[in-house]
Amino acid sequence: MTTPGLTELDSFVRLEEHPDIRVLFGSGTLKCLGEEAAKIGKRVLLVTDAGIVRAGHAATAQASLEGAGMKVTSFDKSIENPTSSCVDACVAVAKEAEVDVIVGLGGGSSMDTAKGCNFVLTNGGTMKDFWGVGKASLPMLPLIAVPTTAGTGSECQSFALISDDETHSKMACGDKKTLPKVAILDPDLTVSQPVQVTACTGIDALAHALEAAVTRDRSEISSRHARLAFLLVQDNLEKVFAAPLDIEARGFVQLGASHAGAAIESSMLGAAHSMANPLTARQGVGHGNAVGICLPPVMRFNAELPEVRSIYAGLARDAGLAGAETDDASATKAVIDQVEKLLRLSDFPLTLQQYGFSLEEVAGLAEEAFGQWTAGFNPRPVSGQDFAKLYASLFAGATFAEVEFEASSIQA
Repeated sequence: MTTPGLTELDSFVRLEEHPDIRVLFGSGTLKCLGEEAAKIGKRVLLVTDAGIVRAGHAATAQASLEGAGMKVTSFDKSIENPTSSCVDACVAVAKEAEVDVIVGLGGGSSMDTAKGCNFVLTNGGTMKDFWGVGKASLPMLPLIAVPTTAGTGSECQSFALISDDETHSKMACGDKKTLPKVAILDPDLTVSQPVQVTACTGIDALAHALEAAVTRDRSEISSRHARLAFLLVQDNLEKVFAAPLDIEARGFVQLGASHAGAAIESSMLGAAHSMANPLTARQGVGHGNAVGICLPPVMRFNAELPEVRSIYAGLARDAGLAGAETDDASATKAVIDQVEKLLRLSDFPLTLQQYGFSLEEVAGLAEEAFGQWTAGFNPRPVSGQDFAKLYASLFAGATFAEVEFEASSIQA
């Protein structure tokens, strides 16, 4: 497969469903941050994390902002899977500084923290008040998103994923007012990430593309973005694994991740993400790891539907993974084979035993997955029993009898 040419890539800056997002893509575009921020505010809150500070990216961003005459206040305590208390701490800093623009610099967690701060800072209350869609009644501050990973696509989404401090449940808080005004995609920022972060975020982007492509709410717009996201990520992620300093390949993966984010905004996600969240909540499994190992069995489950099988097959043909005359079943197998190949190259554990789970936990995991909001968007309805079988298939050596036994205890 050949990566799409620049003419097709340039279309990314003209997102039909996000006409207000200004997207800057390319090596060195972080230097444009100050100029872009100065167009929309004077006092900026820079939301980032300790790792980004150590890498020097926060200092570069601050210098650009200050060079444009802006007063900068930093919050560098974003955490992985940000919580309500993390958001509250960020809000306290923003209030004291009386900021009028927010910059989220980092992975999805920093951007989620920035969005969560925007909710509470402008509308009051706590994150629980915004769990759902369209719960913010007042305007929000303009947001600039600068991803330092190539995975979440949060820079093109109106959702903040914030964990409840007590239950550890992930609250999806969405409102169109949280959409970034500007997204800056600079692949240079991704080079400092550890190999495992690169792998996890890349697999996350791949999962976003493949789930968004087939969800119940898929549309012409989401399908376009999901297709281009898949082509970009699957073709270039392998190159990044082989040559971590390949900036062009990193840039295309980052661009693909943002396309996947745009697809999610229109079509949501599916059962692989429903399965991933309980794994993270129970054992702290990284999100990319969790959604990655769940993706192949969920794809096989969904491919039982002819219309979904046809979509997977189309992606395989477009990517050159299958020939034009290849039947849908074989072409779908080729896509799943490619996913599993990339998972192996990612070099993280691929069975639930390796993450500390036991078969006895399958029932509880299935019940939790069944209650996840993304489950409702899966193209094929997923029962609690289905989730139990899907989880059990991720245990090395699990027999069909054991899977059936675990599934029989699920009432959902």
